[in-house]
Amino acid sequence: MNKNNLLPAFILIMIITISCQPLDREVTLASLLNEITDRNIVSQYPDPLFTVKQFSSYDRHSVSPDSAGWFANHDASWFIRQEENNGRREFVMFDAEGPGALVRFWMTFGDKDAYTGVIRFYFDGYDKPEIEGPVLDIISGGALVGEPLSSSVSPESNYYQRGHNLYLPFPYSNHLKITYECEALDTEKHSPSVYYNINYRTYPKNILVRSFTKKEMDSLSTLIEEVQNKLKNFNNTLSKTKNVKVDSEKGTLATGESFYMSVPGSGAIREIQIKIDADDLPQALRSTVLDIEFDGEKTVWAPVGDFFGTGYKICEYNTLYSNVSEDSTMECNWIMPFSKNARVTITNMGDQDVDILKFYVITKDYRWDKNSMHFGASWHELHEIESVKDNSENDSDGHFDVNYVTLKGKGVYMGTGLTVFNTADAWWGEGDEKIWVDNETFPSFVGTGTEDYFGYAWCLPARFSHFLIAQPDGSGNFYPGMTENIRYYLLDRIPFENSLQFDMEMWHWVKTVINYAPISYWYMIPGGTCNIKPNPEAAKQTVAIKKTDLIKPKQVKNEIMEGEDLRIIEVSNGSYYLQSIEELEWSNNTQLWWIAASDNATLTADFIVPEAGTYHIEMTYTKAMDYANFKVGFNGKFSPKIFSGYHDQTGREVVKDSGSLGTFKLNKGINKVTIKTVSKNPNAVPKYMVGIDFFRLKKI
Repeated sequence: MNKNNLLPAFILIMIITISCQPLDREVTLASLLNEITDRNIVSQYPDPLFTVKQFSSYDRHSVSPDSAGWFANHDASWFIRQEENNGRREFVMFDAEGPGALVRFWMTFGDKDAYTGVIRFYFDGYDKPEIEGPVLDIISGGALVGEPLSSSVSPESNYYQRGHNLYLPFPYSNHLKITYECEALDTEKHSPSVYYNINYRTYPKNILVRSFTKKEMDSLSTLIEEVQNKLKNFNNTLSKTKNVKVDSEKGTLATGESFYMSVPGSGAIREIQIKIDADDLPQALRSTVLDIEFDGEKTVWAPVGDFFGTGYKICEYNTLYSNVSEDSTMECNWIMPFSKNARVTITNMGDQDVDILKFYVITKDYRWDKNSMHFGASWHELHEIESVKDNSENDSDGHFDVNYVTLKGKGVYMGTGLTVFNTADAWWGEGDEKIWVDNETFPSFVGTGTEDYFGYAWCLPARFSHFLIAQPDGSGNFYPGMTENIRYYLLDRIPFENSLQFDMEMWHWVKTVINYAPISYWYMIPGGTCNIKPNPEAAKQTVAIKKTDLIKPKQVKNEIMEGEDLRIIEVSNGSYYLQSIEELEWSNNTQLWWIAASDNATLTADFIVPEAGTYHIEMTYTKAMDYANFKVGFNGKFSPKIFSGYHDQTGREVVKDSGSLGTFKLNKGINKVTIKTVSKNPNAVPKYMVGIDFFRLKKI
């Protein structure tokens, strides 16, 4: 055979072979923008797979769960390093090798000195920044892109105290570095306070990524406008679109009864709408449970109020994946695919009838393939838990991690909701999220505060809703009441190959009792498992409407009623706290600390006495330069004696004192004590404070 005749055939075979190899895919600003509005893509396991991680200003003393500092809380103004660039002092807050993409940027600041700096984005090792400008202009001020991709929340709050959020993606081919130049920053003192959380993707090396340029962004102005408009109008109901099937049901569910809808064949649930009513609607929102099975796997189980992000109080809001309308209809728009069948059930687990005014399940065609995943949502409640543990471990000061969910299998984490009932005049969410992906030894996500995770800042109670974050109700942020927080993921969704563990620190400012109910949203390839199991008894628990639903009166023990154990019923003026200072030698190192603001303010509390009778009562209380003159009464009868809380700081700034209140008739069971401010010493600072260490009650 002539060898020369084989050459063209060999070349042809090589060309065919090369042409059959998968080409490297390219990630661009345009492809990421299109991904934002692709409703199906989140239900597909990423192919090619990417990782998502976070840079943040978390306190670097947090090293491991078994060491001191795990709950370190000075989360401001920590940076990777300091650099000198062209004579400028710049602090590096982000430094990642490509190929990758920055997909979410959140910041907030403690004061004016902190937010007057300049932020710079350096791509692929270039000395000249591609993005440069005042930090607030870049992140939320519209210098790059407008609402909603660049925004701040809540709009009802002072602009500088908001959470500033940027969702415009920034792809980078080889490298991205972000720095912050701020003249006032002192990194040894970690002040002024600069907080940040930055989420980013890293792609396999064979994936081509075209780095962000402002020139390309300007050329994509039409696409950006289309994306923005879609995000502003995402709540148009799918039931009005073509090629959908709508199943509906309504009626009354007695205790233990269910409505269900079965959907045969392959497809996807695209929308669920539910509206309910009952004599006790808050309880019905918690005790009416939604569960969903896909292809024989039950992956959704949650009270309807929690599932739809409104807790057990109907609160109007609007996000990409869920909303509550003005007429109290609760709606979700998750893509929920299945290959063989699906079943959606709502069950009344309460002890009252529930009227189902609307129950719609809207489905559409969906092409199931090897990367398709089942949607899941898991809910549980920590009911009447102590916000601070008595036993402190590893220098934790009683703080601890709450496991929201642990998932085993292959999937994507998509969001978190949280319903809290707070019982104190104090912030409940100082704790940071910690997300462990695929058995890593240190979590790839460590945050800077619960409200920071949910996209707002400074514990502010103002309501807001945005396309990926919402606070439908913030009533319980600083005072007794319910708070509802939501955060959903999109470009920042977190893939995992074998496991994901989501923990959140429980860090309340005071020791009290609260209800704490997280819900997690996710997708997994069929066969994955979730550690949070359906718990009907939890759904049946009575919801808390007022503080006294959780805080029970405590009984006098060994003739002592501690100030910190009094159940506060009503305060006419000011705020109260439980204050602990070991040096003052208070009983149990703690006092009831009331900061009133005027004369004639009252604080009323109650406690339990085991036997009725006449009691001689003494009081140990606190004195300082800003404490008021006050008097005390029991069951409506006041002692004639007025106690002076003023102390001139001679010797010590704060001291204890004791005195007799006289005799009082007390009932068996609950009794009330009232403290009333009377006046202030002429030399006192006018803060009208009162501190009660304990009462001693001796039966005559």
